[in-house]
Amino acid sequence: MNHKTTLFLVRHGQTEWNVQHRFQGHQDSPLTNLGVKQALWLGESIQNAHVDIIYSSSSKRARRTAELIKGSREISIIESDMLREINLGIWEGRNQQEVKELYPEKFYDFWNNPEVFNVQGSESFKDVSERVISKLNQIIDKNRGKSILIVTHTVVVKLIMAYFEERLMKDLWNPPYIHPACLSKVEVMNNKFEIILHGDISHFKEEKF
Repeated sequence: MNHKTTLFLVRHGQTEWNVQHRFQGHQDSPLTNLGVKQALWLGESIQNAHVDIIYSSSSKRARRTAELIKGSREISIIESDMLREINLGIWEGRNQQEVKELYPEKFYDFWNNPEVFNVQGSESFKDVSERVISKLNQIIDKNRGKSILIVTHTVVVKLIMAYFEERLMKDLWNPPYIHPACLSKVEVMNNKFEIILHGDISHFKEEKF
């Protein structure tokens, strides 16, 4: 029997370090007031969509976003370290402009040649893709025919959508931009994927983000 599995894929809401243009990676910072609103807007926009289960990165910014989207609905949230953002090693907590000045070539690689990017203590994009796609396939296998909400991070969303699009790693950062609390939706059936939404922010009620 063929069952359609629906994936709602979400980046966490805006955080304090997002506003300060700091790399977060495995480190964390709280959602801003706007970040909380973004998550609530998304929750409101999909309140009539059936969601069976929520998977969240174990980072607090993702978990908080998942809780805000869930609202009062009785849905289990399962945390996973495998859905965490790329580990950025010695860059974490640093402002992007500072990193650009200190590591110009590696900063360029991060945004333009992700397939060769590495800094001290970091993961490669390939490392992240392998752990994330492995977890994604586990989630799909375990929840066939269900609607699944996954709350995670920019690089993770990019890599998952690249997997569905068969996008080359070198093109990872091509549009669409993954805004805080944006929504991507993918339907899976018979091991075929249909992308319904990619980086959608139509639920935003304010232009400022």
